[in-house]
Amino acid sequence: MKNIKITLSLLILITLTSCDDFLSEVPDNRTQIDTPEKISELLVTAYPDRTYAVIAETMSDNVFDSEMAASNIDNSQSFNWEMQTQFGIDTEGDFWNSCYRAIAAANQALVAIDELGNPSSLNPQKGEALFARAYSHFMLVSFWSQRYNPATAATDLGIPYVTKPETALLAQYKRNSVKEVFDFIEQDITEGMKYVTSNYKEPKYHFNVQAAKAFASRFYLVKGDWDKVLEYSKDLGSEPTNLRDYEAFNAAPSAEKEIVYSRVENPTNLLVAYPNSIAGRGYVNRFYLSANRADEILGSDTYLFGKPWLIYTSQFYENNVLMPKFYEYFKYTNVTAGIGEPYTGTVLLSNDEFFLNRIEAHVMKNQLSEARAELQYFLGTRIEDYDPSTDILTEEYIVDTYPAVANEFTPFYALTPLQTSYIKAITEARRRDFIQEGMRWFDIKRFDLVVTHNTVQFGQVVRNNVLTKGDKRRALQIPQRASDNGIEKNPR
Repeated sequence: MKNIKITLSLLILITLTSCDDFLSEVPDNRTQIDTPEKISELLVTAYPDRTYAVIAETMSDNVFDSEMAASNIDNSQSFNWEMQTQFGIDTEGDFWNSCYRAIAAANQALVAIDELGNPSSLNPQKGEALFARAYSHFMLVSFWSQRYNPATAATDLGIPYVTKPETALLAQYKRNSVKEVFDFIEQDITEGMKYVTSNYKEPKYHFNVQAAKAFASRFYLVKGDWDKVLEYSKDLGSEPTNLRDYEAFNAAPSAEKEIVYSRVENPTNLLVAYPNSIAGRGYVNRFYLSANRADEILGSDTYLFGKPWLIYTSQFYENNVLMPKFYEYFKYTNVTAGIGEPYTGTVLLSNDEFFLNRIEAHVMKNQLSEARAELQYFLGTRIEDYDPSTDILTEEYIVDTYPAVANEFTPFYALTPLQTSYIKAITEARRRDFIQEGMRWFDIKRFDLVVTHNTVQFGQVVRNNVLTKGDKRRALQIPQRASDNGIEKNPR
């Protein structure tokens, strides 16, 4: 809760835009960031204060038509990969602006450090600012651009990579190419890694060392630099003890599960935020994880060893299933009127994702015995009634369960049939582990997976919408208010 209070109290410190405009206003009464303490306070706001989870999850193949009577327009537009026309909580435009607000805070902190003479005592703040800037730009390019492909990245439209605080009213920005954006991100990661630290009172609200390495592994997985992924994940080892303990999670009282999932004391959680979000209320939407389809993803018949995934589903709302992952803290601004703002505990980076990235890198380096041993270990922490004496992961079993299918998994790099089977197994593990957190969308983009969304009425399909390979809708359309300010739109 402390993080929420700090964030709210420091909004006046930032050289930012209003919620309605993208990098278009310069406050007249800007607070001077001229001490180490002020820089540290400013960096609390260098993280997006909105979330992508609802947007990304609704676009993925984890979501179905529950046939509920009504659905909000954002939910329907995301399900159909249409440009969202609304602006507000958990919308595309809100997340876009949130990322650029966070970038503005990071840039202002870097300028303030430079103006103070760039002393070594401020290296931790410098490292955090660089990683915060890289993270928000990575999220932006991941959603509003086509997937990274070195063959086309130099000409593919990226997003504006902003490295300086805004000084002009209604400044105009152009989109960098995807290659330029990735080059800038890599520069910030490389430089930031020199300075980042874990020496914080509450390190998991900041880019600490392990969070920085986990983010770097995500970035290099997308870029296809397997050596870098293995380099940054080497401290995890082959049997990390700090993965999520689902047996303990499942044993927690129902009312506490959301708190347990995102709490900073949980060893697997590396970076935690409390964005302004109602992600935990998504079960009221028509297009969601419907109860009659949940077994397709989490059931015993759809994964290795024929046993269900160790995860508790806490709530059914009509035909929808909610995973207890999003603890909502409602901050009242007027208790009598019942008015306030919801803030939702969100895990941005974890050892679970970090370890799966490592296993995938082993596969791509043809270190298949290492990959198989590590995946076996991971599954031992995830499968219900796991028995190491009988639940043995063999190469033949992986290939039989996940045979390579022509033109199904098509990243920009080549996959052998054997690698494809391993990658499919890892991808399905990631899908289950991060269900309702939006992570599935990243795999859909980088592997160019086909997704079919059916709209149903009285049990009959009335609309069949397919996201084909190379579909231009895989890059979200630039928010209207940003394009009105001169940001080039994505082709459609």
